[in-house]
Amino acid sequence: MVKFTILLRRHPSMSHDSFVDHHRRNHAPLFCALPAVREHVRRYVQSHALPLPLPGLPDAGFDGITEIWTDDVAALEAVFTSAEYMATIRPDEARFLDLHACAFLLSTETVMIG
Repeated sequence: MVKFTILLRRHPSMSHDSFVDHHRRNHAPLFCALPAVREHVRRYVQSHALPLPLPGLPDAGFDGITEIWTDDVAALEAVFTSAEYMATIRPDEARFLDLHACAFLLSTETVMIG
């Protein structure tokens, strides 16, 4: 199992609340409806930053996180290279993300507690 983590930064024209609303109510249903997603994605989680400072730590600078689990890298590639993804999701990303300011990590998990 591989996990794709995306640290999200909102489009500069959006407020944090508008970003969260769009991510949850618009983007997620579009993404989940794709045939490649239904076939390959085992888990999809959105997390959104709380506007609360943590004492002694700098602001993280991200508005949220998307986590996507697939069986392998080939399955992840199948999702992100599908024609439906390119036609539907990529244009939606431009509406609410500053894609070039996001960070991406492909990883495997080792559960230590849980």
